[in-house]
Amino acid sequence: MTEHRVVVVGAGFGGLFATKTLRHVPAKVTLINGTTYHLFEPLLYQVATGILSEGEVAPPIREIFKGRRNLDIQLGWVSDVDVEAHEVVVDGADGRVRRVPYDSLIVAAGAQNSYFGNEAFAEHAPSLKNIDDALEVRSRIFHAFEMAELAEDPDEQRRWLTFAIVGAGPTGVELAGQIAELAQRSLKGQYHHADLTQTRIVLMDAVDRVLPAFDEALSVSALKTLKKLHVDVRLGTRVVDVDAKGVTVAGGERVEAYTKIWAAGVMAPGLAQRLAEATGAPTDRAGRIVVEPDCTVPGHPEIFVVGDMAAQNLPGVAQVAMQGGRYAAQVIKGRLAGKPVTKPFKYFDKGNMATISRFSAVANVGKLHLSGLLGWFGWLGVHLFYLIGFKNKVTTLMHWTVSFLGRGRSERIATTQQINARNALHHLSTDDHHRAVGVVQQLQNGRPE
Repeated sequence: MTEHRVVVVGAGFGGLFATKTLRHVPAKVTLINGTTYHLFEPLLYQVATGILSEGEVAPPIREIFKGRRNLDIQLGWVSDVDVEAHEVVVDGADGRVRRVPYDSLIVAAGAQNSYFGNEAFAEHAPSLKNIDDALEVRSRIFHAFEMAELAEDPDEQRRWLTFAIVGAGPTGVELAGQIAELAQRSLKGQYHHADLTQTRIVLMDAVDRVLPAFDEALSVSALKTLKKLHVDVRLGTRVVDVDAKGVTVAGGERVEAYTKIWAAGVMAPGLAQRLAEATGAPTDRAGRIVVEPDCTVPGHPEIFVVGDMAAQNLPGVAQVAMQGGRYAAQVIKGRLAGKPVTKPFKYFDKGNMATISRFSAVANVGKLHLSGLLGWFGWLGVHLFYLIGFKNKVTTLMHWTVSFLGRGRSERIATTQQINARNALHHLSTDDHHRAVGVVQQLQNGRPE
C-alpha cells in the first residue's frame, strides 16, 4: 500500500497548525509556500513602525519544523489544482513548473489586500500584508520625518508631516496609534527644523465606528484614546481617489499627505477562484470558497479549505485559521486510523484584541471587555504566547521593554537595496512569479532590470 500524501498550501496560521497536527500521522506531508517564513501578521504593524525586526515576526519555516522526517518543504506558489489527477500545479522559485500529487489537500493560502477595484491606489498607498509591505511602509514613515526636516516651504513640510490611513479596523487603528507615539514621544527632540508636534494623522473609513468587529463600548473606548493622541478620525468617509500628494474623499474634500497607508478590506487570492472553477464550488462576494461543515469543498471530501479562503461566516482572524487547520488535519488523521471525525468544525471564539498605543488596548473576550492598561497587558500576554519560537519571544519582549518603557525604536533602518528591490518588484503583478524571480536574480547579480 502506498503512503498517503498530504499537501498543505500556505504556511500562515492555517497551514502551520495543520502541518504541526500532522506530525505523527502515517503520511507523507508536503508544505508549499511562497516565502521561506511563517508570518505572524498581527504584529506586522510593529515592523512598519520600528518596534520589531522582520525576523521576530517571520521565523523560518525550516527552523520551525526541523527534524520532521515526514515533511517536505517546497518554496513556490500553487497556481492551479488538477482535481481529476489529484495534483497541484506549483510555480517554483527556480522558475520551473512542478506538479505535486496529493491524496488529501489542505488549502490555507490566506487572503490578499483589496482596493475594491481601484488597484491604481496601491502605487501611492501600500497595504500591510507581508514583510515587503512592512518594510516599504517603515521606509515611507521614517523618510517622511526626514523630508519634513529638510523642507523649507511650510506647505511642503505640512504634507510630509501628514499621514493618511485608510481603514479603521485593527491594522489602521494600531498604525495610527503608533505613528502618533513616534511623533509625540519616540522621536521627540531628534529633529531641529521640523516641528513634530504639528504631525497630523488622519484615519478614515466608510464605516460608522472604529474597530467595527468589536463590541460597541470598546469601539467608543478606542475612539477616545485615538482622540487623546490627536488622531483625526473621520468615519462615514469614503475614499474615491489616491494620488502622490494626497487622498480625495466622496464630496471632493482633499487630505494633502505624502504618506498614505491602505488598511481597508481583504479578498481571497486568485487561487480561490481557480479552485472554485476546477471543483464547481460556489464563492461569496469576496471570492472565498463556500465549504461544507467539515471544511471540505462540496463534492471533494479530499480537499479542505481553511482560514481566510473559506466562506464560513466567521471573522478573518488568526484563531479561525489556527483552529480550522488543526481540525482539517485531525479529520485526515481520523480517516487514516479508520476512525473518521463526524463532528463538524466549530469555532471557539477566543475574542478580539487591538492595541491603540503604549499602555492602552481593547480586548473583547466573550462577555469580558477590557480596555486601557488591563487590555494592554492582556494583549501583550496573548501575542507573546502565540509567537513562534522561544528566541523570538525573548527578543520581542526585550524590544517591547525598550520601546514601551523607554523611547527607543531600534528598527528604523531602510537600506537602498531594500528600496531598489521593492521598486523593481512593484511593477510586477503578484501572479507573475517567474518574472519576479528573474528580477531578484538580476538584482543579486548587479544587473537591475
